[in-house]
Amino acid sequence: MTSPILIAKGLGRRLNNRWLWRDLNFELYPEDRVGLIGPSGSGKTLLLRTLVLLDSIQEGAICFGDDSSGQDVLRPLNRSSITRYRTQVIYLPQRPAVFDGTVEDNLKHVFTLKVQTGVYERSPILHYLNTLNRSEDFLTRSVRQLSGGESQILALLRALQLEPQVLLLDEPTASLDPDTTQQVEELINQWMGGAANRACLWTSHDPQQIQRVTNRQIKLLGNQVKGSV
Repeated sequence: MTSPILIAKGLGRRLNNRWLWRDLNFELYPEDRVGLIGPSGSGKTLLLRTLVLLDSIQEGAICFGDDSSGQDVLRPLNRSSITRYRTQVIYLPQRPAVFDGTVEDNLKHVFTLKVQTGVYERSPILHYLNTLNRSEDFLTRSVRQLSGGESQILALLRALQLEPQVLLLDEPTASLDPDTTQQVEELINQWMGGAANRACLWTSHDPQQIQRVTNRQIKLLGNQVKGSV
């Protein structure tokens, strides 16, 4: 039986003395494409931020594979496993942060961070750009000239080149036109097919997109959680 990549156990998030969700339990398996749905204010973005440890875990635990012993064993996150976790679980916010310089400068910059290993390679980026119907010239664009949608594309390229196991996608096509949205969906689909041990968790205000890109959903309803396949 296939083992999960990530397990959320009893997660809870309180905001202004009110629990947005509590006793949240779910698992992400290899090849999972999961939609995170719910009304505005139900805490979808806060859940993604919690999963990537940008916000503290107020209640519960996250378990992830620990291969320090040569075996991919799911264990609760601790100080020694967080570094690896942050290289393998990557969050794409609606409004990504970018650094001064060109698109390619931004792609190179992530490899200077202490948590990352490897070196920048242009070849896979050019392959991604081809899927997005964009030329190599996009790499020389100043980030100050990018639209909101182009910044989302930059953030996606920056994440994919790191070859994570899990992508947490917070409205990744919110600022894109329909054609580019379709291209981004195809690129993420290609990334999912590039290795067996990958999964993604999507939010989107477009119900039709959720149906297209996910195989099951987790629904947040106030302090209740329901999962559907």
